[in-house]
Amino acid sequence: MPEKKVIRPRQSPPAVGPYNHAIRFGQLLFCAGQIPIDPATGNLAAGGIVPQTERALENVKAILAEEGLTFADVMKTTVYMVDLAEFGPMNEVYARYFTADHPARSTVQVAALPRGARVEIEAVAGYAG
Repeated sequence: MPEKKVIRPRQSPPAVGPYNHAIRFGQLLFCAGQIPIDPATGNLAAGGIVPQTERALENVKAILAEEGLTFADVMKTTVYMVDLAEFGPMNEVYARYFTADHPARSTVQVAALPRGARVEIEAVAGYAG
């Protein structure tokens, strides 16, 4: 039976609640939803959906890197947005991070996100072999 491993990346902002950044179980890495908190300042990225999507994806990237993974290893993402009218700009940023063999994705509009974020992104990645 695979063991559960808690992932707490050094380069990530602290969790904003009672959860871990990610859990590895067997060949899968389950990343908690990442909001656009700048780990250097602890503040939400300013400037709207584009910089917030970039920051959220950089936070996902830090979790992946902690375990030796990249965006190419991501199999599924879920994007939570407070306004689907911002889907186009979010999608343009997303496409810069996921450049080939895109993961499966769900995108949903929600009433609100923690700390007033415009976007939150979670991911499931897999380890080869």
